[in-house]
Amino acid sequence: MSNLASEPEFEQAYKELASTLEDSTLFKEHPEYRTALEVVSIPERVLQFRVTWEDDKGVLRVNRGYRVQFNSALGPYKGGLRFHPTVNLSILKFLGFEQIFKNALTGLSMGGGKGGSDFDPKGKSDNEIRRFCQAFMRELSRHIGADTDVPAGDIGVSGREIGYMFGAYRQARNRFEGVLTGKGLGWAGSLIRPEATGYGLVYYVEHMLQHAGQGSLAGKRVAISGSGNVAQYAALKCIELGATVVSLSDSKGSLVAPEDGAFTPEHITAIADLKTQRRPLTDFHYADKFKYYHGARPWVHVGKVDVALPSATQNEINKAEAETLVANGVLVVAEGSNMGCTQEAIDLFEAQRKVNGQKSVWYAPGKAANCGGVAVSGLEMAQNSQRLTWTEKEVDDKLKCIMKSAFLAGLETAQKYVASKEGELPSLVAGSNIAGFVKVAEAMRDQGDWWA
Repeated sequence: MSNLASEPEFEQAYKELASTLEDSTLFKEHPEYRTALEVVSIPERVLQFRVTWEDDKGVLRVNRGYRVQFNSALGPYKGGLRFHPTVNLSILKFLGFEQIFKNALTGLSMGGGKGGSDFDPKGKSDNEIRRFCQAFMRELSRHIGADTDVPAGDIGVSGREIGYMFGAYRQARNRFEGVLTGKGLGWAGSLIRPEATGYGLVYYVEHMLQHAGQGSLAGKRVAISGSGNVAQYAALKCIELGATVVSLSDSKGSLVAPEDGAFTPEHITAIADLKTQRRPLTDFHYADKFKYYHGARPWVHVGKVDVALPSATQNEINKAEAETLVANGVLVVAEGSNMGCTQEAIDLFEAQRKVNGQKSVWYAPGKAANCGGVAVSGLEMAQNSQRLTWTEKEVDDKLKCIMKSAFLAGLETAQKYVASKEGELPSLVAGSNIAGFVKVAEAMRDQGDWWA
């Protein structure tokens, strides 16, 4: 990549995958897969376009729009749209690259992609957001479709934005089809979709705890970052299963419960209402029930915790924070966000995993632990294709099965390709990377995308 402009986030995601493949026996047993890695690391297509729209004062505004259509060997491109001022091609390539293998782990027929814009929805009126979404979709609609590319929501893109974009697509293409997921329940959306990433994350963690002989989430102290959909529903599911949730956060700071305190479902509901209004955690009236840490993530402030769930954005646990979590006795670190830990933090967790057998710190990467969201997006696509709506229980049961399969795929693949000592917990990051990569590489070879 030396001839290209620096893309730090994408390079980090690539190196994380490539290093685990190199450190396993995969390339020794199948040296031809090096060619597959070289091919899969370049997107099939990158779309970049101008989005012009008008603010409430009648002033023309302009933003950059993107869609990275990374890999379609397993199905239509599938991945979210992110509206945030930090969005650039490096971030979208990293997210799209991760999405390829995450989608493979769901077992559903979905390729990998990602898109978005450097538009910032914060501080914008509903009318401004509607005009931007319509302008964005006027261009994007040329390149997507139910059997081609099916975007979803991500940071800055919730049900409101999906609705505006779906309406713009329907008007532009004269088609009502499952071109977006995360739609409203009254117009072809799926039950459990808003909850899916958070619920799926918790189901995955339950499998980790059980396999490691650590029981269930009941009685465990859980630290969570973020306060959006993923964090909210992960917190609610943890509480439902008997855990104590001790933190939430946003871009401005963190709320941490005292040693004998905890978040309740009522607290989570109040915070969710704030976030719907795009208001910060500082507007939450918590009196003396929590301590607020301005400009800080929760990890060094939560004290002893059993489970840590980074659920906000990328690189939100660094090496120093990882060291604090380990010192405070954390058992499981599972990413609700994409690439939630820096490589240095992952290296620390992986080194610790090899030390204490079943009582080691066990780390799960986002491509496995948070695949529940895109899994239920895939189930929404299936319902749209059949013109059916499944019950909440049907969708939740399918989600539980998918999360179990994703866990077992990472576990069993690590046992097959990664050397370990007697009693050592398998590397879920290596196993998940290899399992997702091999599935995609084999489909690409079958379809003539690479050969050796």
